Amino acid sequence: MKEITAGYALCGSFCTISDSLSALRNLAATGMNIIPIMSPIVYNTDTRFTEHLSLQKRVKEITGNDIIHTVEGAEPIGPRKLLDVLIVAPCTGNTIGKLANGITDTSVTMAVKAHLRNQKPVLLAVATNDALSASARNIGQLMNLKNVYFVPFSQDNAISKPTSMIADFNKIPEALEAALEGRQIQPILN
Repeated sequence: MKEITAGYALCGSFCTISDSLSALRNLAATGMNIIPIMSPIVYNTDTRFTEHLSLQKRVKEITGNDIIHTVEGAEPIGPRKLLDVLIVAPCTGNTIGKLANGITDTSVTMAVKAHLRNQKPVLLAVATNDALSASARNIGQLMNLKNVYFVPFSQDNAISKPTSMIADFNKIPEALEAALEGRQIQPILN
């Protein structure tokens, strides 16, 4: 995977950021060049899970690259053909909705739009409390788009949060290899 340049975008499912960082570390250990991208919320928000400056520092240390965090910073991804693949992990219901409806108002949605224009794979790692309710239609719509792939996901707490689903971040490397080959890893739902 050393010859691969991957974009790695983080959206605001803050409770899954540590799992995403573990996946990011594993990908970086393969020697692939990783361009980090953060939604404005992740880039600028302190939460009980992480402090934004600390998160920025960790991501820069893992990837060795500066973080794209603005729409203007993400736009050149397409025309300059900067990436072989773009991973969005975690991908929130908000971002899923925007992608399904062509809304490009954040660094992450712009990165996806810019990358897809080159007909290269985008890999989404769903993490949303409304995957089986309001976001279900949007997830289904994205599953039918060319060059959009999913990391397998499942309910994370069917009793307390019956509509919530989260990707298996440990499967990102396997799902990434499949996406680069133009196929969806199966099963999508665990």
